Amino acid sequence: MRPARALIDLAALRHNYRLAREVTGARALAVVKADAYGHGAVVCARALEGEADGFAVACIEEALELREAGIRAPILLLEGFFEASELELIDAHDFWCVVHSAWQLEAIERARPSKPLTVWLKMDSGMHRVGFFPQDYAAALARLKALPHVAKVVLMSHFSRADELDCPRTEEQVAAFQAVREAAGQGHEISLRNSPGILGWSEVPSDWVRPGIMLYGATPFEQAHPLADQLRPVMTLESQVISIRELPAGEPVGYGARFIAERPVRVGVVAMGYADGYPRHAPDGTPVFIDGKPSRIIGRVSMDMLTVDLTDLPQAGLGSRVELWGPNVPASQLASLCGSIPYQLFCNLKRVPRVYSGE
Repeated sequence: MRPARALIDLAALRHNYRLAREVTGARALAVVKADAYGHGAVVCARALEGEADGFAVACIEEALELREAGIRAPILLLEGFFEASELELIDAHDFWCVVHSAWQLEAIERARPSKPLTVWLKMDSGMHRVGFFPQDYAAALARLKALPHVAKVVLMSHFSRADELDCPRTEEQVAAFQAVREAAGQGHEISLRNSPGILGWSEVPSDWVRPGIMLYGATPFEQAHPLADQLRPVMTLESQVISIRELPAGEPVGYGARFIAERPVRVGVVAMGYADGYPRHAPDGTPVFIDGKPSRIIGRVSMDMLTVDLTDLPQAGLGSRVELWGPNVPASQLASLCGSIPYQLFCNLKRVPRVYSGE
């Protein structure tokens, strides 16, 4: 069998979830949308179900997958519903639902669920994707509170630049949210903090937090941060050396001759490529670890293979283990070198089997 695989450490996942709760003192919805950022939503939810306050997904299809797998904890639909007909499924499966637009509010007003709904009302405090503008928020809240079939309304918003710790935008968003919240009265739970909010904005109030990328052990920040340093990587992407080439100085390696050997070079071919989700734009010098020792990529990443420098690793050979990202090669570091973000690296993973530990 092809040796490429993704090792998923569920003990690290639980550690990161506990960190989110410990540093905030809040209840935490584990965000497992996009197949748990490529880590496997069902397995990750099962690993957390014994202690998680609930889960958050993007859409009802993702929520139904969890329910069908036996996950009974609360599940929040972060984008709400896309058609009013979904309210029947929301009612039947006890999903919590974000409401971010007027048409969704009107659909809930017309609905007749079998039991009262839990609604998370979203404010557009400055992200400018979805949500009610501050001037419209109080009226939307009043309409929901007037409905006998709405049991609870949680007030929420989403930060656009919380990963930039010196940027005033987060404080501006908090101020906009708090002004409307105070006018509406203090008797509502609120949810503001995503992963960078949890790790970097301790002064921001939040009864519920929404850890996403931090659950999977990747920092949302470009610079070092003491709390982010406590995260443990959940995924290790690895493969093996499947071929070795000894080349003289002056010879090119790979498509386009991007890399040309400046000295005699020992090239290792690794079973990993952009069809697996590894970034094609990884430059020469991108770090990898081979049998626990640092090395680098040389030459362009191909669809199914990439090439690494074995020149200074005489012990490496056929079958040597290659870590593409993981404890020794942080996904955030790799993403930065490739003009990407760790969120995208994880979500792009495909074709590579996942192997779980720490159940």
